[in-house]
Amino acid sequence: MVRHKNKVLTLFTLSVLLFFTLSSKAFANTKSILILGDSLSAGYGMPIEQAWVSLTQQYYNETEQAIDLINASISGETTAGGLRRLPSLIQEHKIDWLLIELGGNDGLQGHPTTNIENNLNAIIALAKQNDIKIALMQIRIPPNYGKRYRQAFEGLYPKIAEQQQVSYLPFFIEDIATNSSLMQNDGIHPNQQAQPLISQKMREQLKELIKAG
Repeated sequence: MVRHKNKVLTLFTLSVLLFFTLSSKAFANTKSILILGDSLSAGYGMPIEQAWVSLTQQYYNETEQAIDLINASISGETTAGGLRRLPSLIQEHKIDWLLIELGGNDGLQGHPTTNIENNLNAIIALAKQNDIKIALMQIRIPPNYGKRYRQAFEGLYPKIAEQQQVSYLPFFIEDIATNSSLMQNDGIHPNQQAQPLISQKMREQLKELIKAG
């Protein structure tokens, strides 16, 4: 009887050890992506669980993909605000990839493009110092801000991505922004119906990033 109990105990111990070993390996292989964005990624005007970041994480969980999205997006955030917050975010989280989705509020407020460029370069430099891979998303602003300013603003993103040798992503609501049925009444923010479409597009883009990284 004692021998039987010992055998059962040994099998139980081995099972526990195997479980924690497999769990540790799965955790070690998890890729974390910090999304440093504004209201477009913060779920403005809707419950956060309906926003594209939450929908994307839900998809990863359901399909058992070891990808952890850390949503550090804040409505109204600027490049300067993102730069101020990034050091503490790096200390708080293990980050493999940084997705920068910032600049829209700078543009809407008419900030000088040199300031925006400096802030984005500083964010990238900080991430590089911490061995974090970087993806910079193109940001666009409405045409009523003037052709000259708009071209200077939007031209920053491919230029910075090329100069800094970081991944460049197209504006994730490019098609959605021109479809009024997918936009909120302000004409700036995608509505709840648009979020699954954004999620699907971003899953494809993030998949390519992780594969390349």
